[in-house]
Amino acid sequence: MSVRLPYRVVKRVFDVSASTVLLGIAAPLMAGISICIRNESPGPVFFSHDRVGESGRHFRMHKFRSMKTGSEDLEATLNDDDLEAYYQEYKLTDDPRVTSIGRKLRRNSLDELPQLFNVIKGDMSLVGPRPIMESELGFYTEDEQHRLLSVRPGITGYWQVNGRNEATYQTGRRQELELYYADNASLLLDTLILVKTPAAVFLGKGAK
Repeated sequence: MSVRLPYRVVKRVFDVSASTVLLGIAAPLMAGISICIRNESPGPVFFSHDRVGESGRHFRMHKFRSMKTGSEDLEATLNDDDLEAYYQEYKLTDDPRVTSIGRKLRRNSLDELPQLFNVIKGDMSLVGPRPIMESELGFYTEDEQHRLLSVRPGITGYWQVNGRNEATYQTGRRQELELYYADNASLLLDTLILVKTPAAVFLGKGAK
């Protein structure tokens, strides 16, 4: 389903304007987070990972590093049970690779602040389906993939404010929520999601 051009233009203007303001406000907090990450464990402050965006275009999504360096080597850092659980939802409830500061950042989604740069660049939007890895596309049919990738992925979205980790791939609820947004994207829906996001973030709704 194609998204109407006026909606896309207004949304893009809002994305750039709001992200620029938010980055200015959050700059001191981001500097403090960077210092905490460097003090706790060696390695870079930021972590970038390949994700699939609008129209299937790949991009590097940025986050604050919340794991120990080298955690991308799953076989070397996870046991067999954790590996099996990881490949079901592509995340773990009690991930042994996550650092102490990383756990705190994830609880309130502060590790995702660098994605504001992705929004300004045009890879992402403030609101949209969660950016997914190539391997996660297997949870969607070919038609569902087309629908999901018809809009820009977002920092927050319909899935995040309606259960997040409680709405899983295995139950099909995550796909249902992500596709609902892709099929019904509008300024009204975006506004409702943005209004609900602070409560979902600060209450840690569905976060692990």
